[in-house]
Amino acid sequence: MLDVDLVKALANDKRLLILDWLRDPEAHFPPQRDGDLVRDGVCSLFLAEKLGVSQPTCGEHLKILSRTGLIHGKRIKQWVFYRRDEERIEQAKRQLAGQW
Repeated sequence: MLDVDLVKALANDKRLLILDWLRDPEAHFPPQRDGDLVRDGVCSLFLAEKLGVSQPTCGEHLKILSRTGLIHGKRIKQWVFYRRDEERIEQAKRQLAGQW
């Protein structure tokens, strides 16, 4: 059975951009003062700025992606850094392709 929440999460251009940017964060974001772009993820503030949306709007997109397991957040100091979950993304690709 198809995961409706997964389909909803992927049915938004901004969320697809986030997933694309997080695939190669060093190519899309400047170095961060706290947290390594690859190891720790990208600060939600950088994501909001690059998307051109408010922090609360970006937070909603990140929450939806997190709920489906496509990304995971890691708190460092007062910030949350996000990275892709490659295993979950591969699983989602198989599911969407009908390869349960």
